[in-house]
Amino acid sequence: MPRLSAARLCLGSFSVVAVTVALLAVSGASGVLAVSVLVVFALALGTAVAVLSPAASKPGPAGVPGGPVESPTSASAPTSASAQASAGAPAAAGQAYARQR
Repeated sequence: MPRLSAARLCLGSFSVVAVTVALLAVSGASGVLAVSVLVVFALALGTAVAVLSPAASKPGPAGVPGGPVESPTSASAPTSASAQASAGAPAAAGQAYARQR
């Protein structure tokens, strides 16, 4: 199961707080058992919201989601170490690795 992002955790937490406040205001519950049931229901709903919310997709080049980024310098192989450093090949490799994670 993939890990939850910070945005999804915040959304779930906000859902728990909002649903708890709304249920307590609407129901007028004052007993410990009634409040506990409402809080448990709100917690379950917030967990469902956090887990089932769609994950944000990272758009690739030209709006293609998750598409590979191919730089014009990576098509032609540089011949010297200084040309390779100026072409940004290590940065492109790091970006490709970061996209995989």
